[in-house]
Order: sequence, then C-alpha cells, then structure tokens
Amino acid sequence: MCPQTYEDIAKLVRWLWIGLGILLLLFPLGKVRAGYAPYPYQGKLISADSIMEKVIFFAPLYERIVDSYNAELYIKGKINIKKQNKLLRYIPTLFRIRKGVKEYMMETYNELSFTAPDIYDQKVTATMGTANEFWDLNGQLPQYFRLNIYSPTILTDKLLSPLAPNAKKYYRYRIDTIRGRAHDLQYVIRFIPKSKSFQLIGGYMVVSDNVWSIREIRFSGRSEILAFSNHVRMGEVGCADEFLPIYSDFEVRFKMAGNVIDGSYMAVLQYKKIKQRDPATKLRRSDKSRYDLSASYTLRCDTNACVRDTAHFKSLRPFPLDGHEDSLYRAYFLYRDTVARKEREKKQKINKNLEFWGTVGDALVSRYTLDLASVGSVRCSPLLNPLLLSYSHSNGISYRQEFRYNRLFPGDRLLRISPRIGYNFTRNEFYWSVRGQLDYWPRKRASLHFDVGNGNRIYSSDVLDELKAMPDSLFDFSQIHLDYFKDLYCRVTHSWEIVNGLTLDVGLSIHRRTEVERSNFKLLLPDSGDLIASTRAGEEEEGQKDRSEVWDLSVLSKLRHTYSSFAPRVTLRWTPGQYYYMNGDRKVNLYSRYPTLTVDWERGIKGVLPGSGAYERVEVDLQHNIPLGLMRDIYYRIGWGKFTNQEELYFVDFANFTRSNLPVGWNDEIGGVFQLLDRRWYNSSREYLRAHLTYEAPFLLMKHLMKYTQYVLNERLYLNTLLVPHLMPYVEVGYGIGTHIFDFGVFASFANWKYQEIGCKFTFELFNR
Repeated sequence: MCPQTYEDIAKLVRWLWIGLGILLLLFPLGKVRAGYAPYPYQGKLISADSIMEKVIFFAPLYERIVDSYNAELYIKGKINIKKQNKLLRYIPTLFRIRKGVKEYMMETYNELSFTAPDIYDQKVTATMGTANEFWDLNGQLPQYFRLNIYSPTILTDKLLSPLAPNAKKYYRYRIDTIRGRAHDLQYVIRFIPKSKSFQLIGGYMVVSDNVWSIREIRFSGRSEILAFSNHVRMGEVGCADEFLPIYSDFEVRFKMAGNVIDGSYMAVLQYKKIKQRDPATKLRRSDKSRYDLSASYTLRCDTNACVRDTAHFKSLRPFPLDGHEDSLYRAYFLYRDTVARKEREKKQKINKNLEFWGTVGDALVSRYTLDLASVGSVRCSPLLNPLLLSYSHSNGISYRQEFRYNRLFPGDRLLRISPRIGYNFTRNEFYWSVRGQLDYWPRKRASLHFDVGNGNRIYSSDVLDELKAMPDSLFDFSQIHLDYFKDLYCRVTHSWEIVNGLTLDVGLSIHRRTEVERSNFKLLLPDSGDLIASTRAGEEEEGQKDRSEVWDLSVLSKLRHTYSSFAPRVTLRWTPGQYYYMNGDRKVNLYSRYPTLTVDWERGIKGVLPGSGAYERVEVDLQHNIPLGLMRDIYYRIGWGKFTNQEELYFVDFANFTRSNLPVGWNDEIGGVFQLLDRRWYNSSREYLRAHLTYEAPFLLMKHLMKYTQYVLNERLYLNTLLVPHLMPYVEVGYGIGTHIFDFGVFASFANWKYQEIGCKFTFELFNR
C-alpha cells in the first residue's frame, strides 16, 4: 500500500473522529433518541413515555390511598404592587390599598381536615397582616395548597393533569436528568403541553423509581386572570405523608387594566393524623344508607374566631421572619399608632363631605360582607359593576344586582333572604324580587319559601288565540298592537323531603296583572290599508256593528285592565339514587347518577280575588347531567306542559317553559333556554313540548385555532327543539365558548323547517366564576 493511501486513510479517520465529536456535542448520548436517556448502572436507554406509563398506571391507586388526615397549615404571603392606576380600586376581589404602600405582608394559621374523596374543612385559627384582609385570590388560593397531584384534574376540574389517563393526547414528556443511587433512582420528567390552553400546564416532576410516586412537582400556567407557578414538595418514600404535599411555593401575577400585582406565598403542612385506606374495609357493610356520604363530608369552618395577637402568632410560625418582613410589620404598626390615627381623624373632620362621599364611593366599587353579631351576615357585590351586564339577541342588554342575608340559628336552622334588582335597557323595564327561605327542620329538608316580585311582562293568550283564528292577512305580530301586562306575583311554598330524593312542595301562587296602557289594537281590511276598527278594552265605536258580523269582535269584550289569579300549587320532584351527607343536623343533597323527574300542578280558583278566573296547569319536566369524565358532560332536558279547564280570559304563564327577564351566564338551566325565541311565544300557546341537548367539553373546535385556544375554558354545542301551535317545530342550534372574562354563544333558529335568523348571547363572567 502506497504512502499516499495511508495518508488518505489517516485523513479519513481524523474527519470521522471530528464528525463523531460534533454529533456528541449536538446530540449527547443520553438523548440519542428523542425522549430517551441512558439508564445508569446498566448502560441501556429508558424513555420518558415508559416511565410515565407506570406513573399514570399507579396514579388512580395513589389518588385514593389516603382516607383522611388532620394537619396544621401555615401560609405566608407577600404582595408587591408593580404597576397601578386609578382603576385598581375598582377591582372587586382586591383588598383595600393604602396610599403610597406597595408591599403587603399576610399570614394565616389554619386547622385543615380531609376526608375522601375530595372534601376539605379549613378553619382559620389565627391571622396577621399589614392589609385589611388576607388576599386569597377570590377564594382560589387554598386549592393550590391542598392538591391531590394524582387526580386527573387540578383545581376542581379547571386544569388537565399530566397524570390523567389520556394525558398523552395533550402532553409531551422528556427526561431531563436521572439522579440518585442504583437502589434509589429519581427521574426528572419535564411535561410540555402540545397546544396553548388555559387548561394545560407545563413544568416538571420528580418520580421515584420502583414505587413510581412523585417527590416534587412544579407546574405553571394560567387560571382565569392569574398567571401562576406552583412548586409542591411531597413526603418521603415509606413515610405516612409520602402521597401528601408538605411544602408549597406559590407565585402568582395578577394583570388587569394596566395594573400588575405580584404575589408570593409559602405554605407548610404538618400532619397530626393520617389514615390510609384499608382494602378490608370494602368488605364491611354499614347500617346506614349506601347514599349517605356523611363519613366523607365534614364541613365546619369558622373564619371569624381568629387569634390576632402578635406574640401568640410568633409562637405558631414554623420559620422566623426575615429582616425585610419584620420591616413591613414595623411600618404597619407605626401606621396604626394611636397618635397618628388621631391626627388623621382631625384632618378628616375638616371636611365631612369628603368622608361621606368616600364611604359612598367604597360602597359603589367594593364588594362587602358584613358579619353582624347575633343578627347574621349580609353580602353584596359592588353597586357599580360593569361585569354584571349581559346581552342576548332576543332579550337585549340587562344589568343585575343581588344581595344576600344569612342567619344561622341553633339546630342548624337557617334563614336566607335574597333581594334582587335588574334593568333591561333595551325595553326600559325594571325588575325586582325578594326571595326568602327558612329551613326549620334541616334534617328532613323541610322549609318555608316566599317569593315576591314583578315578573315578565305578558300577553293575553286568549285574545291572541282568537285573533289567530281570523284570516291570515289580519294575524301579524307587527300589526297587532296589544299592550303588555305588568305582572306582580307572590308565591308561598312549603317544601319537605318525604324520603331521600322525593320532595313534595305545596303552596299558593298569586298574580295581579295590570295593563301597562289601556288595550288598543287595530283591524285592517285585507284589500285596503284604511282603518275600519279601532277599539279600546270593553268599548266598541259606533258604526262598526255591521263589520262585526264579518269578523267576530266579541273578543274585545273580554279585555279588562286588571286580572288576578289565586291558585294552590303542588310540585312533586323525584331523584332516584340521591347521594347526600349530614352536616350536623342539616341534610345536604349532592348528586345522582339518574335523572330528576318533576311534576307540577296548579289550579286557579275563581272568585277568591277580584277578577280571578279558573284554570288548571300541568307540567312534566325531566333533566339529567351525565358526566363523561375529564371535564366533559352531556346535559339533556325534556318538558311538556298544558293549560286546561280555562274560563274567561287567562294568561299562559308556565313555570318551566319561561324566560328569565335577567338572563344569567354559563351556568343557566343546563342549556334549557331558547336564546332567539321571541318572548311573546312563551305566552301564546296552551300546550308545549320541548327538548334540549347540550354537550360540553374543552378542545372541541377551538383546538384548531392554536393562537386563541388558550383563552377558552370550555366549549358547548346546543340543540334546542320546541313544538307549539304555529311552530311545528322551532329548532335552535348553537355553539358557545366560556372564557375567564366573558361567555359567548352564537345561535341559528329555524321555524317550521325554514331558516329564521342568527343571534348571539354575551355575558361578563370576570369575578363571577
């Protein structure tokens, strides 16, 4: 072999080594194949997917392995206002900000109890802070510290866990590192969402070899208006708290309307008693009903009996405060100093008007809960809150406001009073109602109810029916000027659960319907636009008697200005397989795997009130919610109703087939609402048959729009059908999305198999979820 050949071979070998070195730099040996890493001590490759298959396999077992526990929970939070403007004080979920103060310190000490499957009882026993209240992110904060990380969903079905059975559809997994000794390996697995969504999270977890349990997990994402990152450490392998969190670092950023607030919270859990599930308990039989879940539900929370003594709280802290935290407290205590407070009070006395209007301003823009000793508690949202506005195609723009009063008596007896007001800007109509409930025998769910208010303005259906019998050229809603009737109602009901799941309601329904204006409508000749009749209620103009022989105008004599009704009412409601729990003496119904059947009967009695007539109403309603798992549900509802035995003029006003004058948002009557149906049709027929079907799930259609998917929390498909005379059938199909700020739906309607129109529904949901 010639020297030139040796030289060529040597050059080739050098280039091969250089190329191999470059490959090793670009693709380390542990990542020769995507998702793989070298398995220590054996020299083989192991994939992230194979590890996660084992973790996901054991997750359902670890999710239910803890039956109950008692723990002490300490939470320390620091709030830093990075950016603020004048709109900051209008955010209803925020604590009251002091002028010139950017940083706040908050601490709470809690007694926490857990009972399976997912019931937490948290009692605040001590609290300290430099703000007027502990900022718990509108009630969302506690759920970040008491996670069951093995559950398929996180934060009460808001986030899809990377440990869910179908998580591989939504996450990619990668091994970052493998650490530890041969008998105690730990895998650091990174999980990455395949698409942008508020329901998916990104981060990493540390998995123990052989037992496939998690030592720590860090995940970040978005929940409504918050961007968060949570680092959770679990107990050690073999310890009683192996499957429970013992430490959490939670960071959150709140951004809205140019305001930026950073929060950092630390939570430490010290367990006093942990009870793991014993497989032998499955064989035991209980004397209690199998639907009684009282052993899993113990909800007794007292947030008012809190210790605020500084020395006492110092003894409760698991870690001492650092220098910066001490300085925040010193500045706050100086602010509260008596001398400084008296000086501020002197300055405030200079102008009483400023003090008065400042209080009024707080009431207008802040949410209040007033706990009054021996009286009860009153809760109200801000009086000026644009987030309580809603819009629908058929109902226009509406605004609503609610107040709540609660009073708890001995024996778990409870009094609730809920005033509600609202205004429809499209129709210039004001609505009000006051609902009350007294649970006097909570063990049997026995209670007294009253409901007073003004309802939907309503048409006289009897007149409409007779007008429909006239020639088609005379029947047209746009040409019939029949005025609305205002409805003032009062309902008194006694409710009693006879046996579990079977409830009987007995009561009275009283209505007084008054014309908005005196009735006035016009009849037009088929071949002429000239007016031939114009009549007020109960009156006929001279010269029209000859025409009344052609068109029967006797219907006009039925019109009065005020109508009353007095009707006993009986409602029977049956839910088979009703699960419940006992909270002291109070029975609280939970859920059922079966549908709820309701039969409602009402009989009007003639002559009890002035102008009251006789009628009979019967309605049957069946509704069911079928969970499909992992945030997917099917809702269906079927209803039928009929008015019979009517005398004189009466008003068709069904209990189930009705339209709320102030529509609510996403959680309406499980989709059992017609969004585009003109409200006159609700009162124009003595009989109806309707059916509703709704499918709710994330990742339906918006997953194909990757840029916008992250803002969608849920999606819905609607199918609504109605059968009434002159609408055979009426059909609505729709699609809706729910976000953390608003809910939006678009609907198309068809009447008598012909296309009618397209409309939409829009409601603000920020701070309302």
